Amino acid sequence: MELGVDYVDIELKVADKFMSFISGHKPEKCKLIVSSHNYEYTPSCEEITNLVARIQAVGADIVKVATTAKDIVDVSRMFQVMVHCQVPMIGLVMSERGLMSRVLAPKFGGYLTFGILNATKTSASGQPTVEDLLNIYNIKCIGPDTKVLGLIANPVKQSKSPILHNKCLQSIGYNAVYLPLLGDNLASFLETYSSPDFSGFSCSLPFKVDAVQCCDEHDPVAKSIGAINTIIRRPDGKLVGYNTDYIGAISAIEDGIGGPGSKDAASSPLAGRLVVVVGAGGAGKAIAYGAKEKGARVVIANRTYEKAVSLANAIGGQALRLEDLETFRPEEGMILANATSLGMYPNVDGTPIPKKALGFYDVVFDAVYAPKVTRLLREAEECGVKVVSGVEMFIRQAMGQFERFTGGIEAPECLMREIAAKYT
Repeated sequence: MELGVDYVDIELKVADKFMSFISGHKPEKCKLIVSSHNYEYTPSCEEITNLVARIQAVGADIVKVATTAKDIVDVSRMFQVMVHCQVPMIGLVMSERGLMSRVLAPKFGGYLTFGILNATKTSASGQPTVEDLLNIYNIKCIGPDTKVLGLIANPVKQSKSPILHNKCLQSIGYNAVYLPLLGDNLASFLETYSSPDFSGFSCSLPFKVDAVQCCDEHDPVAKSIGAINTIIRRPDGKLVGYNTDYIGAISAIEDGIGGPGSKDAASSPLAGRLVVVVGAGGAGKAIAYGAKEKGARVVIANRTYEKAVSLANAIGGQALRLEDLETFRPEEGMILANATSLGMYPNVDGTPIPKKALGFYDVVFDAVYAPKVTRLLREAEECGVKVVSGVEMFIRQAMGQFERFTGGIEAPECLMREIAAKYT
């Protein structure tokens, strides 16, 4: 304070002693932040409000409350207190599940937020870097009217969707921010964050199938697939589910098979081909449905055989056990599509099929895009098989989502491709 700093941050536990020590001699320029940290959980709204009053009573110019999120819904309680607080308040929820408390601080009236200068040196869990706050989340433009979009998934930090969508939203001047949302229960999340400002979400593992039950209405294709990767909250509060995965994956595979111009062909290059889909979750359902719609014959292979049977019956296909892929070769010219998370960061050594069996296929597609070249794709290339990266599906499904999120504004495809090339 004697050296002229603008702020001093004192822990509540020693605030009384500090105030006695300075005997009221605080420079007018210096603001006193008094902090309370809860490293275990996030209390109720009432408890946080009472804590704010206690902190204010010791002479704080700015109240700071930091709690810990056990679930992403815990952050909502901090938002509720912040938005109604009559004194300057910093409200932060620690851990990866609390990230949005840091990014959305300006929207809910937070006095300031914290970012780290070096990604390898965090002082509290869930802290974003200053660079990400400024350049990815565009925090200086976030305000009370900013729409909140995001990817709800578990895990989520490997996703490049926040970079892709935020850069594209910024390019058209759309007042929204897209966040990585580490969730544990999709229904609970959607019920808690029910404000119209929380206007759209991407859904990824493991929530694509759960999302069907959470939506009030469904696009006919999404309903047929039985999986949703995009949720839009209409102004009346109703949740509408869509699936942009199927067109993203199928068009990428078609282009991979047919090369340039295949999109304009009278019939799909998938027609009559045997497509082996690995995985019976949300992505697997979308790819299986899309392939069947294009006239392909579809085989579903899954670790849980019963799920493979269920999906195969739904689309009129065949079911296999995952281990059967090692010897499955009924014909030449097959197409393999991995729709599982095997090989996804951080478990990059995973693969759904032994290398020796990859030679049975003409084309191998992997829905995983982080890393860009998965073990499956690397080994397929080593076997001389044509490969299609999950980056193509990522870009194409994101284009469909972007148009839904913005109410019909065409996605900037060239920019999306530039960003995907740089960050994947």
